[in-house]
Amino acid sequence: MKRRRCIFAGLWILSLAAVSFYGGAVSYGMFFAMTLLPVISLLYIACVSVRFKIYQELGNRSMVCGQPEPYFFVLQNEDYFAFASVSVSFFSDFSWIEGLPENAEHMLLPGDKFAYETKLTCKYRGEYEVGVKETAVTDFFRLFCVKYASPGRIKALVLPRIVRLTGLQGILDIPALLQRENMAGTEPDIAVRDYAEGDSLNQIHWKATAREGKLKIRVRKGEEKSGIAVLCETKRFGKKPMEYLPLENKLLEALLALGFFFAEKSMGISLFYGQKGLTEQYIRGIEDYEAFYGQTAGLVFDEEENFQQTLESAMSQGKLAESRLVFCVLHELNADILAAAERLETAGSFVVIYVISDQEQEFYVRQSSQRRKIIAISVDAELEGRM
Repeated sequence: MKRRRCIFAGLWILSLAAVSFYGGAVSYGMFFAMTLLPVISLLYIACVSVRFKIYQELGNRSMVCGQPEPYFFVLQNEDYFAFASVSVSFFSDFSWIEGLPENAEHMLLPGDKFAYETKLTCKYRGEYEVGVKETAVTDFFRLFCVKYASPGRIKALVLPRIVRLTGLQGILDIPALLQRENMAGTEPDIAVRDYAEGDSLNQIHWKATAREGKLKIRVRKGEEKSGIAVLCETKRFGKKPMEYLPLENKLLEALLALGFFFAEKSMGISLFYGQKGLTEQYIRGIEDYEAFYGQTAGLVFDEEENFQQTLESAMSQGKLAESRLVFCVLHELNADILAAAERLETAGSFVVIYVISDQEQEFYVRQSSQRRKIIAISVDAELEGRM
């Protein structure tokens, strides 16, 4: 197209020179023809842009990422003159369309139409536009190409997929550890330990407290913690959708995978996350899980959210006091969160921290201990076999 414009500019200069030096009807005719030609081309493009029709339809605008949905669209010329060259481009950062050539040019005679029936798949959880993004119209002489946003864009509401885990790598060694603790035979019928934030005041062992000068908690054999808690980070990292959508999608995938793993076994779990304050969901089985899954469409990630505050709030309110297993799904791990995890260990909990990040986490992974396991997972990694 650039080459054609250069040739046209050269011809226009020659016609101007012919008028200036020779005059005559032929010279003036050539000059006016070369001058009006781009004007006519632009008017033609304007008419096509107004009259060209695109119809598109998505099978279901409430989608699950990774699950194809039927997608249908039609390019149609409903006018009385031909459309020389029309092409459409599609949103491709967060979705893809099967078997469709990108930027294919179409010439549509009056009454012509091109219909495509295919499937559209979304990559990430969230709400964003899919399908036809913009239209490009080129004139007959291929001097100009005008691109404009296509009307009638489709916005899809995409839920994260549910990953079914066959096992959890983070808790494989916990049964053996419990067995070693029981076989050690060092625990009395009533054991005591230091008070940890979130412990119930009803469990304080006052005699031991008075004897040692600090709060001690009563722990009875056979009354050990049995609850399961999962805490998920809901802070938004990044300004552009391409920066935060993949991460948020993987965080929710991990949260839902843990929830489904325990719900399928009818093991009650408490889910905690920040939504301008601590939010708690209790799941007893598949029915509760399905209700929670439907709510994930409205779960908001916010730049002001702070996972450490969510964790501290759950501990200070006693929400984690009866949790034998505490899972944390987050993006950024720091010393303060590790310190909070140590307090949970002191209170008798096993802590598993999943760090969803593409950055090097080896330093923190080495902070794992018998009662604390830290697992780094890449944003693009599959969860099965990693969690």
